[in-house]
Amino acid sequence: MKIGFVSERDAGEPRIAVVPPVVERYRKAGIDVVVARGIGKHLGLTDAAFEAAGATLVDAGAVPGSCQVMARLRTPGDDEIAAIPAGTLHISFLDPFTETERIKRMAAQGILAASMQMIPRSTYAQKMDALSSQANLGGYVAVLLGATRSARIMPMMTTPAGTIKPMAVLVIGVGVAGLQAIATAKRLGARVSAFDTRPVVEEQVKSLGAKFVKIDIGETGQTKDGYAKELTPEQMKMQRDGMAKVCAQSDLIITTAQVFGRPAPRIITEEMLAAMHPGTIVVDMAVESGGNVEGSRKDAEVDHNGVIILGHANLPGRVPVDASAMYAMNVFHLVQEFWDAEAGAIRLDAGNEIVEACLLTKDGAVLSKPGS
Repeated sequence: MKIGFVSERDAGEPRIAVVPPVVERYRKAGIDVVVARGIGKHLGLTDAAFEAAGATLVDAGAVPGSCQVMARLRTPGDDEIAAIPAGTLHISFLDPFTETERIKRMAAQGILAASMQMIPRSTYAQKMDALSSQANLGGYVAVLLGATRSARIMPMMTTPAGTIKPMAVLVIGVGVAGLQAIATAKRLGARVSAFDTRPVVEEQVKSLGAKFVKIDIGETGQTKDGYAKELTPEQMKMQRDGMAKVCAQSDLIITTAQVFGRPAPRIITEEMLAAMHPGTIVVDMAVESGGNVEGSRKDAEVDHNGVIILGHANLPGRVPVDASAMYAMNVFHLVQEFWDAEAGAIRLDAGNEIVEACLLTKDGAVLSKPGS
């Protein structure tokens, strides 16, 4: 059995789904690896390194026809779908809620489409959870982007010329990305506060040395997968009213709030932006799913009366070496879940929790998912 990997750098995606050390893991498991020539050149990973690890190098166009499994980051385009043979297991980030037409085309082509976004949020599946591994890096990058764009420094400094106060950082949304943002800002010496609709995360925030902002918005909670439940319009207004004062006192604000399968909630309004002091930096990590901040634009910097809104997409792609290494391991563990070593083939057991959750197409049909 062969698994193939292609580069997506031409489409603006610097991450790749395999690195040489993971090639060695596939080979030890009895799986042959095919990679496109030059797949890791921009990351300092030479073709010779992939060959030394046991991979076979081919031209990019030859990858789909030379393997039974393909793995990548992004959703394939229409031309790429047409080149994938029927029966191929294709692994990537696929959103069954927003990419329905693309998934239908993959089903019609006879492709078995597996989504890294649909991996269950369970202890057993942690090693396959690419959303978490990439969000972790995204939270780190968000703080660095805000810090380098700000006209202030993060740590407190006592100098002969006087004392510099630490930067006030507010993190909104305490998931994987938010927790890493808190930890990174604290390491850089900032004074950090955080808010989340789930009271259960307060202890995690405090354990990182940050202050948990409490706003009474009534009954809230989280889904079985650990995501924040969507708030009612009334709760959203109560949250914004409570956040306005905290935002006005912050130098750097990072928003991470997302509701899986739905547009990101609008947390920071124009009125809240108007109350912030000039020079405040706002990093909208949810810009790709609609944005938490009014006026934020994908891959753009917006100056709102002196408040700078950063809407950069694909934050993990700004640290592609580590992001690729982490994603490659997530994919490897998923393939292992499907791999029947005795038969030397992929086996999609319908009773397997992981298969049931992430397999989107089979036998030419789109498999229904809750909420899709």
